[in-house]
Amino acid sequence: MGTPGPPLVEITVGDEPAAWMSIGFTVDEGGVAMVGTVALRLAGQAAGRGITGWALADGGGDIDGLATAAADLEALPSAPVRHVNGVLAIDHLVVTTPDLERTTAALEARGIRARRTREAWQGRSQRFFRMGEVILEVMGPWEPEGDGPASFWGLAFTVADLDGTAVRLGGRIGEPKAAVQPGWRIATLHAGDAISVPVVFMSGVESPAEGTERAHR
Repeated sequence: MGTPGPPLVEITVGDEPAAWMSIGFTVDEGGVAMVGTVALRLAGQAAGRGITGWALADGGGDIDGLATAAADLEALPSAPVRHVNGVLAIDHLVVTTPDLERTTAALEARGIRARRTREAWQGRSQRFFRMGEVILEVMGPWEPEGDGPASFWGLAFTVADLDGTAVRLGGRIGEPKAAVQPGWRIATLHAGDAISVPVVFMSGVESPAEGTERAHR
């Protein structure tokens, strides 16, 4: 199963703060939305679209093409934040790679150990790692498909009540449906151009605050 890796402290996204505020996130004057223990830094479209990097508690140095900075723990807000959309934490961050074994080796060299692999679909696998509060899901082919770098892809958020989130966001998210994880449900955000990251919301019978792992991890 491996051991927990260095905590994920910050994720940088190339979107405007107003776009995330429009889907119910509380964002401070510095463009940061604290989501559980992780800072979601909204750097604006000029910073580049999508997830542009992350910061880890153990220092910087890119990991197989993933832009990685050292976290400035003293600069992060310390007070808990309430989000109107009901988000409690980041369940998982998704990374894609053309070479799953190469990316796994790069992560494990930084102490981020693989915990489980799940065969997905169309010749692809999902491999899971723990980084503090957040699960890292790396998606890649069974056999390498080139030498390109790994890249950040999307975010899944846990919410207190998925039906309540759907009501608050109106037509911004799809109909909640059963997730891969038994007992959990999921709904996809209709992001539009303003939000450049694929986003899903999840809730289930487990309490996210307990930090329990889902069945597919």
